[in-house]
Amino acid sequence: MFELPQLDLKDKVSAEEWQARLDLAACYRLAEDLGWGDLIYTHISAKVPGTEFYLVNAFGLSFDEVTASNLVKVDLQGNIQDDTPFDINPAGFTIHSAVHEVRDDAHCVMHLHTNETIAVSTLKEGLLPLSQYSCFSLSSLGTHGYEGLAVNQDEKLRLKQDLGTHNHLLLPNHGALTVGPTVGDAFMRMYDLQRACEIQLLIQSTGQEAIPVADEIVEGIFRQANVVHSGSTGGQKSWPAMLRRAYRLDPGFAR
Repeated sequence: MFELPQLDLKDKVSAEEWQARLDLAACYRLAEDLGWGDLIYTHISAKVPGTEFYLVNAFGLSFDEVTASNLVKVDLQGNIQDDTPFDINPAGFTIHSAVHEVRDDAHCVMHLHTNETIAVSTLKEGLLPLSQYSCFSLSSLGTHGYEGLAVNQDEKLRLKQDLGTHNHLLLPNHGALTVGPTVGDAFMRMYDLQRACEIQLLIQSTGQEAIPVADEIVEGIFRQANVVHSGSTGGQKSWPAMLRRAYRLDPGFAR
């Protein structure tokens, strides 16, 4: 049985970088626990505070093997900055680097291939206002058409244009992407988008006529969410609880 190298970077990086590593590793473990993983594929990346470097999962590890220390630090070109035995998936990082390049506020980028986001993104009507969760996503949702495996540098420009200022992106035939100023924000935005897709497919599976949320209510959801969260973001409010959940699942992510 192949044993993973046991790395320990806790006392070899800044406190800010270590916290970013903890948050990102926890996010991978939570995604796996929620059934959002895709073997060794898909990625979540996060900026190292105060630098132009980014953390991403090592290629070849499943989400439940990610730890704070085995995350790989790269620049926007995907050049590895650490002394590490691991590599990254260049195709996967193409998408992330495109977003990080153009969105200074997108400190975390979460890209997944869940059944539900692939299904809804591939419907011609896309995401519909059929639940409160969908309203959270529809208030800031873009679409980027499928162009094959993300290895074409020319696609990066189109991806940037399609994302624009949105925080949620549906990728027809492919999956979904969310961004946030923190890991917690990107995670909660993906949670809302995933739930919205799950609920839509459940409603549509009944074959019954659905009651959509009115346009004016959808448009007002973003403002209402700011009131609910007392001026903080949903990610800021929810992430401490999510981090505690990650420790309960397996504190080994914090190595």
